[in-house]
Amino acid sequence: MYAPERYRSIVERVVGFGRASVNDLADDLDVTPETIRRDLSHLERQGLVRRVHGGAVPVGRVILEPSVDSRNAVLVAQKNDIASAAVAEIPTQGAVIVDAGTTTSRLLSLIPEDYEITVITNSVEHALATANRPNINTLLIGGRVRTRTLACVDQWALDALSGIYADVAILGTNGISVDHGLTTPDSAEATVKRAMLNAARRKVVLADHSKFGEDHFAQFGSLSDIDLVITDKQTDRKYLDELSMIDVPVVVA
Repeated sequence: MYAPERYRSIVERVVGFGRASVNDLADDLDVTPETIRRDLSHLERQGLVRRVHGGAVPVGRVILEPSVDSRNAVLVAQKNDIASAAVAEIPTQGAVIVDAGTTTSRLLSLIPEDYEITVITNSVEHALATANRPNINTLLIGGRVRTRTLACVDQWALDALSGIYADVAILGTNGISVDHGLTTPDSAEATVKRAMLNAARRKVVLADHSKFGEDHFAQFGSLSDIDLVITDKQTDRKYLDELSMIDVPVVVA
């Protein structure tokens, strides 16, 4: 079991039962007590549980995936820099798939007025932002709207993506690592992201430095699927070197 899966299982047990002991968690997840103690320290730093003697208890309202509002308020300068660099990936004419996300939303506002493009998106917010732009033909992928991210998912979204082939897909990610590729907390969003990658000639991922080395529950792509990663200047050099070793181009904005 990968660490992100353990984290989710631990939080679910702590919240569900009101408390969980180190030994019980170790037995249930088939790992050593030392591993559980490290996991609990990580989760406590994330504000997801509170460590007590012999185990952990819930701390307030526990969530594993931040909301759009909370993500919009962090790393603003870095996201703006990444979005500015990503404008170079937008064709002056053609079709662009734009994934839901707070960095991709900044990109949309930077598309020049003289570009004549079609934007295909699974984000309700993105569609509203571009709907009144006369130079942008906006196509909103349908489906169930996830409350936490305002992204459309499930079969309707997959059906819409199956019939198109865009010039470029620009995606966000919650985690990016050499070991586990591109990951996100929700399996339904991962399925749609995977379909987006399959529906475009060129694949670009926007990832600020906090996403590197992070692994989440659901994988939606390997790094070999990607034509370009755009990140910010605070990304650790070791992660940039890892991408270079596997021939993944990177732009540092």
